Amino acid sequence: MSDFTAEAIGDLTGRRAVITGANSGLGLQTAVGLARKGADVVLACRNEQRGRDAEQRIRALTGSDRLHVHVLDLASLASIRAFAAALTGPVHILVNNAGIMATPKGTTADGFELQFGTNHLGHFALTGLLLPNLQEARTARVVTLSSVAHKGGRINFDDLQSERGYRRWRAYGQSKIANLYFMVELDRRARAAGWDLLSVAAHPGLANTNLTAGMRAPAMLDVVGGFFKLMSQSDAAGALPTLYAATHPDVRGGDFYGPSGPGETRGAPRLVAPAARVLDRDIAVRLWDRSVELTGVDYAALAPAG
Repeated sequence: MSDFTAEAIGDLTGRRAVITGANSGLGLQTAVGLARKGADVVLACRNEQRGRDAEQRIRALTGSDRLHVHVLDLASLASIRAFAAALTGPVHILVNNAGIMATPKGTTADGFELQFGTNHLGHFALTGLLLPNLQEARTARVVTLSSVAHKGGRINFDDLQSERGYRRWRAYGQSKIANLYFMVELDRRARAAGWDLLSVAAHPGLANTNLTAGMRAPAMLDVVGGFFKLMSQSDAAGALPTLYAATHPDVRGGDFYGPSGPGETRGAPRLVAPAARVLDRDIAVRLWDRSVELTGVDYAALAPAG
């Protein structure tokens, strides 16, 4: 695994990938890696023009003519439903990549706390609505992006929407550990239903992307952004754990991949361990059920895990 590069990915001709947030950073680099190997890539982007710009850039880098821009705003259930309704045919690889980090207090179009609503609930709803497409693919993978910040995260069921006091990093940590609870529970339910669907996760360590742009605030956050730029690896390197999770034949359901260097901040991709509480089934099921209630997406096609 230590010698894995994007060039090591096998031929993906005939396989279709959907990547959220594919217009920049990790999402764009993931799209480049998959398109270069022949995949049909759907660039799911909140801003259509930025998506078109990314499409041109990826085409110039890869020569691919199998790129498709679709508008998707993960902070809007209406947008997510419209995107899923318009997407016909199989999806072999779904990369739940898009995310925001440490933003000022805000809410989604549906009134959810912005980070939890976008990073977790948005992808929960999207994946559930794309289940028919994933099933049509027969063999599919769902890769959900988390973060090393999940290790400090907790699910506060008494205040999921941070209404009693908003702390941006606490809200971010909750959203990122929620990504992992979702990944693990999706894997359990897919297995129980007998689906050939691998649910896995990845994180980029510290990658030099525009993720800190959403912070928009005090000088202290400028310092954090500067630290990220100083200590981080490139977005291309940060995308390697995602590309490994999405394509490598050795990947198994429930796996979590991140950088191999100190503190999982940088380096070649390897299998990493999530915080131990991610394996707490009671929390995962409770979060799953609450997510169904909030989004209205019930995953009826998957049998409950036994």
